[in-house]
Amino acid sequence: MSFPKPISPPPENVTAKMSRWAAALQYKDLSPEAVYQAKRFLLDSLGCALGGYRQHDVTIALEVLDEVAGRGLATVIGTGRRFDPVSASLANALMIRCMDYNDIYWKQDPSHPSDIFPAAIACCERAYSGGKELIVGLVLGHEFEMRFCEAAFPGIRERGWHHATLTAFVSPIVAGRALHLTAEQIQHAIGISASRHCTLGAVTAGKLTMMKNTVDPMATQSGVLAALLAEKGYTGPEHVVDGKEGLTHVFKPDWKLNLLTDGLGESWRITQCGMKAFPTEALTHTPISAVLDLVKSNDLHPDQVEKVQIRSLARAADILSDPSKYDPRTRETADHSLPYVIAAALVDRQVTPVQFTMERIMDPAIRAQLRKVEVVADPEIEKVFPALQRVIVNINTTDGRSFHKQLDYPKGDPRNPLTDQEVEEKFSALAEGVLSSAAQKRVKEAVWNLERVGSVSELMALMEADVRKTKTVKAESSKRPRAKGQKSRKPVLA
Repeated sequence: MSFPKPISPPPENVTAKMSRWAAALQYKDLSPEAVYQAKRFLLDSLGCALGGYRQHDVTIALEVLDEVAGRGLATVIGTGRRFDPVSASLANALMIRCMDYNDIYWKQDPSHPSDIFPAAIACCERAYSGGKELIVGLVLGHEFEMRFCEAAFPGIRERGWHHATLTAFVSPIVAGRALHLTAEQIQHAIGISASRHCTLGAVTAGKLTMMKNTVDPMATQSGVLAALLAEKGYTGPEHVVDGKEGLTHVFKPDWKLNLLTDGLGESWRITQCGMKAFPTEALTHTPISAVLDLVKSNDLHPDQVEKVQIRSLARAADILSDPSKYDPRTRETADHSLPYVIAAALVDRQVTPVQFTMERIMDPAIRAQLRKVEVVADPEIEKVFPALQRVIVNINTTDGRSFHKQLDYPKGDPRNPLTDQEVEEKFSALAEGVLSSAAQKRVKEAVWNLERVGSVSELMALMEADVRKTKTVKAESSKRPRAKGQKSRKPVLA
């Protein structure tokens, strides 16, 4: 007599594994180094946000959000306004991202994991959480965003898609954990966000627009909305990564999905992420560093330079030196133009936010250098990427001299990190004109002691501009509701 074979349960979807681990993650599980790096990246990101607060694209976005956003518990940086968490996460993420100055990770795909910080911030504020919970969210976002960057061969950017596609998978995990959702709810949130948010690579190809820095904040916003829906019982596809017509099916091979979950909690990806020493696209950093070193050490002046050859990756030649990059007319195109940033380095001997004002972008002295810059794709350099971001720079002068430098990674890379002092100096430079010196000091103190901050809303209250505030900002900020237990601008230390 034969008996039917028992039906085996279907294999567990990868989003179930990720969600279960994220829901269970606690502050005590984190390593001291992960906590320390979370503070560094938060301070760096808050500085970027304060610089971004004064940018034109943020001004436009805030005007629109003033019209459409609901009142809520989540603070908008600079304005002090309290919006619903979906709107606040978009506003704050755009401020962090818009200057292209926040963190960078690049394996198979590039990403800026701190773009997701506003999801953790807004949802922690909604949950009346403190600094320890925020740290969990910061570390969690880096963990999965960076793992997604490692999982595709080749990366989805090489297939014509933008990395905001990946952020839409990670931001609902961060938001869901901050809202204390169950593992099942977080899994649904991933499905809700990721199934409707794939981003075309067109936003970083050719002539660039404001959308270049907006698509990732929109992916962060998508994750917050998805988590709020899942909290109320809304459902999303469990197989959005590894099932029929999910990520790996639609984007095709090869994927190493085990990289999303192998060794979770054994080490922390946030300790392997880089910071930006320049407000430019990531692949420009090593050539900028090399050129600045040659120019300064040999006291080269622009009229002495005949040609600058940059040997780099094929994607650098493709993305960063197409014809539009030799005639940049917007900040967004300029900070993704290898010819422009090298020209600025030759003339100004620095590459800072100052070099991306329209006055500098159109300055004749800088534009005269653009055609001197040649970008060459080097197959040998391709072989060592992404372990090394190698460039070879050759500068020829009008009097026949030649200078050469090979550099394998830039300042800010984990192998050559910004010091804590440099992170603070970057923060202060970006906060200048938005926060007073006293306010800057309070923010730094709160971030370095984040595990002792009793309320994320009290921390965010410190981010309201107190320099050159407009009457509109003053009037609006006076209306903002306080979070539960909020009494003053000084953060509550537990």
